[in-house]
Amino acid sequence: MRMTLLVSSAGRRVGLVECFRSSAAAIGIELKVLACDRDPQFSAACQVADRAFAVPRCDDPEFVETMLEIVRENGVNLVVPTIDPELAPLAAAAHRFRASGAHVHVSPPGVIEVVRDKLRTAQVMEAAGVPVPWTVPLEAAHASAYPIVWPMFLKPSGGSASRNIKVATSSADLPEAPEEPMVLQQLLIGPEYTVNMYIDREGDLRNAVAHRRLRVRAGEVEKGRTERDPVLRRLAEGVARALPLARGVLCFQVIADERTGPCVFDINARFGGGYPLVHYAGGEYTRWLLEEVAGLPSTAHDNWRAGALMLRYDAAVFQG
Repeated sequence: MRMTLLVSSAGRRVGLVECFRSSAAAIGIELKVLACDRDPQFSAACQVADRAFAVPRCDDPEFVETMLEIVRENGVNLVVPTIDPELAPLAAAAHRFRASGAHVHVSPPGVIEVVRDKLRTAQVMEAAGVPVPWTVPLEAAHASAYPIVWPMFLKPSGGSASRNIKVATSSADLPEAPEEPMVLQQLLIGPEYTVNMYIDREGDLRNAVAHRRLRVRAGEVEKGRTERDPVLRRLAEGVARALPLARGVLCFQVIADERTGPCVFDINARFGGGYPLVHYAGGEYTRWLLEEVAGLPSTAHDNWRAGALMLRYDAAVFQG
């Protein structure tokens, strides 16, 4: 069996490409890996792919059209986005990709609208009984609509990759006219975890692997260790319950606050940057996704290893 995979906004995701190749080989699929980025010549993942393409920014109206052209001309079966900003346009156009023969690994638009908005995420999770930090829009803080207990965490409502986040110690730290919607969130203090989830096409949570974020660089885990904790598993079940239309791979961040207990504060409806650790521990999401798209029997399970340790390091791709 042959399949063609397109990894979008491939950037540095060499590890993800390698996981897909390993999974394909294990189930007898001859996999051709395509990758795209704004500047593919400067993307390590594009350089290790079988073929690379330049595409516009994901907020450019031509982004989806360019992606569809790549899909049609190269017989792509599966499109895997890797960054948050491209999820909404790809989710909105999923039916167009499907008509061209490709499955886009993305949840429906309604799910993306929730997880891309920090305030809505907090509201939807809280309504489903999932513990979250107290969260208010910045405008409410300026209007003194709520009593604020400082310090608080200030972040863009639609931000990702730890962009423009900071701790605010008083109202004097708050911007008067931010360039984008912002929220204030209760400052959580304690160990931080990522919980990775695989939800099958029927909507069943098949796997949840938690890893402690021992060290983080630029918002992505650099050193991590898998831990099996029933509390974190129940949080995954709560997130799945709160987002009943979510499909495929998601991950969410948890801080086990010393006062309130574990709280979910961020959800990404995509492969997380630390996915290679999940894969190594036995959560082979790349294999299960390929099986679904290829129409093969699913081997998804929840029998992963606790105590698996990942120590990331810098490597390089050389050209010329």
